[in-house]
Amino acid sequence: MHFYYNPVPDKVRKMCWNQGDWRFYRYYRKWQWKTYLIAKEICVHERIDIIHQLNMIGFREPGYLWKIENVPFVWGPVDAKEAFPDAFLEGAGYKTIVFIRLKNFLTKLQLKYSTRVKEIVKRASFVISASSNSKFSFKKYYGVDTPLLNETGCYESDVAIEKDTKKTRLDILWVGKLDFRKQLGLALRSIAATKNKSVFLHIVGGGDQGRYKLLASSLNIEVQCKWYGAVSHDEVQRIMRSCDLLLFTSVAEGTPHVVLESFRNMLPVLCFDTCGQGDCVNDSVGIKITLSDPKTAEIEFAQKINYLYAHRDVLHRLSLGCKRRQNELSWDSKARRMVELYKESLIENS
Repeated sequence: MHFYYNPVPDKVRKMCWNQGDWRFYRYYRKWQWKTYLIAKEICVHERIDIIHQLNMIGFREPGYLWKIENVPFVWGPVDAKEAFPDAFLEGAGYKTIVFIRLKNFLTKLQLKYSTRVKEIVKRASFVISASSNSKFSFKKYYGVDTPLLNETGCYESDVAIEKDTKKTRLDILWVGKLDFRKQLGLALRSIAATKNKSVFLHIVGGGDQGRYKLLASSLNIEVQCKWYGAVSHDEVQRIMRSCDLLLFTSVAEGTPHVVLESFRNMLPVLCFDTCGQGDCVNDSVGIKITLSDPKTAEIEFAQKINYLYAHRDVLHRLSLGCKRRQNELSWDSKARRMVELYKESLIENS
């Protein structure tokens, strides 16, 4: 392997980590152009069989490698969801609501009119979608069928993990940043809606716990909640192994690695059928509900939790199913799939 580095200034790197800082894209575009010039020079001196543009998964800045001619080209995985579901903006704050609605509007404009995205889709042997939502967008806006390959993979566990199937309490884990996208409020309301005092929620994640603790108190479930705050990765794994179910209420994701880590820890998942989690969770490892509205979701999550509380045999079956799902979603499996696409691209262009 030969690496050619194109470093960025520290201030740009910080913008990258500050999700939602749109100033970053100005610098990212400049970086992509310089990367294109480096790649173009490489192609002059080396025999290159495949060009693969592999970015942060957002579609807005697709780079320029597609401009290099006479070499088969692949782009992705790419995330091209149309919009944040604004039914779940309740309680997000005025500035956040305005920001998200503006972003939704601009996203649709960019999907419809971005010249570079149109050019890259036309040029590519394959555009690889990071989620089923993205597949839908590429079909709707560009008329192309795209293979699905989520952008992150699962590490397989070589340690036997036994769950206690005889305990009476149902221990549910919620993991995420405490912001409106992750919908911790919905998780708390769902626990309250079960009306089951034997359901216990473990909450892991950094952020302002204050308003969520007040919500738990107003719902009379404060004794059913344990707040960990931000903890180490190893501690999250330990908590996963001690719990019975991951309740993943997020409504805006790429492919959340916490879901794949759940499979590694034999922890079934209850989530929305959307984003990358909707592609990763199937009926062998979890239960999904339709992305509808907060009140409907609250009722449906509560119903599923009560069902799993009463049917521990189903929960046990889902836990055992995680072992096979680890392999299906492993990095090795995804690498093999990518190589298959490379080969198909070479045949198509031969």
